[in-house]
Amino acid sequence: MEQTTFLKINPADSVVVCLQPKKKGDVIDVDGKQITVLQDTPAGHKVLISDKKQGEDIIKYGYPIGHARQDLKAGEWVNENNLKTNLKGTLEYTYQPVSETLSIKDEHRTFSGYVRQNGEVGVRNEIWIVPTVGCVNGIAERLADQLRRETQLKDIDAVFAWHHNYGCSQLSGDHENTRKVLRDICLHPNAGGVLVLSLGCENNQPDQFMELLGDYDKSRIKLLVTQKVEGDEMEEGMKLLRQLYDVASHDRREEVSVSKLRVGLKCGGSDGFSGITANPLVGEFSDWLVAQGGTSILTEVPEMFGAETILMNRCKTPELFEQTVAMINNFKEYFLSHGEPVGENPSPGNKAGGISTLEDKALGCTQKCGRAPVSGVLEYGDRLQVNGLNLLSAPGNDLVAATALASAGCQLVLFTTGRGTPFGTFVPTMKIATNPTLAARKPNWIDFSAGQLVEGRTMKELVPEFIDKILSVASGAPARNEENGYREIAIFKNGVTL
Repeated sequence: MEQTTFLKINPADSVVVCLQPKKKGDVIDVDGKQITVLQDTPAGHKVLISDKKQGEDIIKYGYPIGHARQDLKAGEWVNENNLKTNLKGTLEYTYQPVSETLSIKDEHRTFSGYVRQNGEVGVRNEIWIVPTVGCVNGIAERLADQLRRETQLKDIDAVFAWHHNYGCSQLSGDHENTRKVLRDICLHPNAGGVLVLSLGCENNQPDQFMELLGDYDKSRIKLLVTQKVEGDEMEEGMKLLRQLYDVASHDRREEVSVSKLRVGLKCGGSDGFSGITANPLVGEFSDWLVAQGGTSILTEVPEMFGAETILMNRCKTPELFEQTVAMINNFKEYFLSHGEPVGENPSPGNKAGGISTLEDKALGCTQKCGRAPVSGVLEYGDRLQVNGLNLLSAPGNDLVAATALASAGCQLVLFTTGRGTPFGTFVPTMKIATNPTLAARKPNWIDFSAGQLVEGRTMKELVPEFIDKILSVASGAPARNEENGYREIAIFKNGVTL
């Protein structure tokens, strides 16, 4: 990307994005037309380049991002105060398939991972304690702490207890969501050993939960029902954890094909740079990974609203198209059933960073999945079945969505951000800064700066470096969230708590 002070993303656009702050009275030359900026406009925000009447669409990325609330003049700062979403309720869609061949060669790259008995590959070898119910969170944390002290993490990567508030007092869909996500965590290849920790009287009954795991490796997944233990459950828990440690501590990394890599795609604290730096960079990686036979997953369904037809028409089959339509409309119905509009997703931080409507956000957000065809569509809590680009039903909330990506089987998550965030879910959660200011201010949070793209670096230069960085983390180099010890889970909740 050439160094310039503004960017017109698509030839059809009626706005440009300021790469540097603009002052009232500044003159910009857009396609040979001299435009005077009418208000001070922050970096990442939009300036109108042609007059618009009230109700007319404003175009960015080549698509409408809403309509003008009132008559607007060229040079005006376009933001949430003068731009209104076009989004409303559920829609009917027509399948208009678009096929694009990815001309990306197979580089036969590898990473160093842990090959599990079922053929899946972990990028970490950790011991996890998974409570079936929130009542035993305290015991789980004590057990994890004691095992860390006892082993000094020799020959394993980490020990964690994945505490949560659920497993009881939930009904129907919420109860099943909890069970599925906890099952997915237990079966995740990043775990070399798992202690399932139960109380005993919860709705998530331990014997039924263990049946949900299917044909699992009993040397690596063990159950403790604390109400059945006479006396100190800590002593019994440590016996089982020592057995798990004895197994996991003998695991060693080996070189495996990058086709075994499964990567989640997520954004949060987005800004006006997200759709022109970090998200397109992640999209280039996603396409590269799919071309190598690997897998990427895009989620955050509410942040597809306004860009959903782009994804629908990339579906490989009519059946996948119908599943994507159902995913979008079901999530809209979820919003409407709670009396909430479908187009009010941008947060205060998004708006401050230059994102004015949900369409504006979605058209930038969906660039994380590049141009590859959609090979699979997953419900919340489902585990991956096919390689290639998958879509996953989950909300936009950062921790809930990142947990859902990891639960589906992703060994790590790529998380683009313009405002910055420190969190991580139960797999490495790499932060990609959209702008150089964030990367300079919060180096302890950021793993890679896509902001280099507005400092003169080109996408062609940056993509190989980005791929190398991701494969390094997959091979054991810690992500920033791991260095900081910021790791947790969050489970989606919709209905009543008893």
